[in-house]
Amino acid sequence: MHPVDAAINALRRGEVVLVYDADGREEETDMVVAGHAVTPDVVRTLRTDAGGLLCTAVGPDVHRTLGLPWACDVLASAAAEFPGVEALLPRGDIRYDGSKPAFGLTVNHRDTFTGVTDEDRSTTIRALAAAAAGLDATDAGAAREAFARDFRSPGHVQLLNGADRGLAARQGHTELGLELVRMAGLPPVATVCEMLDPRSGRALSRADAEAHAARHGLVFLTGADVLRAFHGRVQTPAAVVA
Repeated sequence: MHPVDAAINALRRGEVVLVYDADGREEETDMVVAGHAVTPDVVRTLRTDAGGLLCTAVGPDVHRTLGLPWACDVLASAAAEFPGVEALLPRGDIRYDGSKPAFGLTVNHRDTFTGVTDEDRSTTIRALAAAAAGLDATDAGAAREAFARDFRSPGHVQLLNGADRGLAARQGHTELGLELVRMAGLPPVATVCEMLDPRSGRALSRADAEAHAARHGLVFLTGADVLRAFHGRVQTPAAVVA
């Protein structure tokens, strides 16, 4: 089976898949799972078997309709009142990616306690997926009111905003994860976490990530695999959500 088809089937079953971005980019493998399938056990797996920063990517239709900003834009708008902020903004010095970082807001579901436990984070992420699945872009005001009733910021789930035009604009794990859930016909929410080497703390090598996938019966694929599928499949305006 083609690795993308295998990944799509795994995501539909609620399983984690491993995605290596590309040589010369981050050269990292992320664990990726569809947002609706994130349980406390999944969060625990990402914490212990991956070990990087646990983030949840949302498709551009979602963050645009809800009015959710990029973190860089929030910081830039605060620079006039907080002079130290402007100097912290990226100045084209992100070595692996010349585009704006995908980081958005941090959120908690209002039903959580501290927001950081496996139970709390999984509650927040599954609720994000449910909100995305039921999003009515034709009534953005009502969508934002509903979102505000359920979520607060800051919180313990780091959002990543998917780029407009998805992989046609940016080929990070944010867009790769969102494209995979789009192909799977799932809500445009994907949780990702970088795999780190437990001995060195550096990014886990591609070879070690592939070995991990083989040991645990997980699908491993590359950004190039996803890009080939992205360019090879018919892209209709209604279908492109990431």
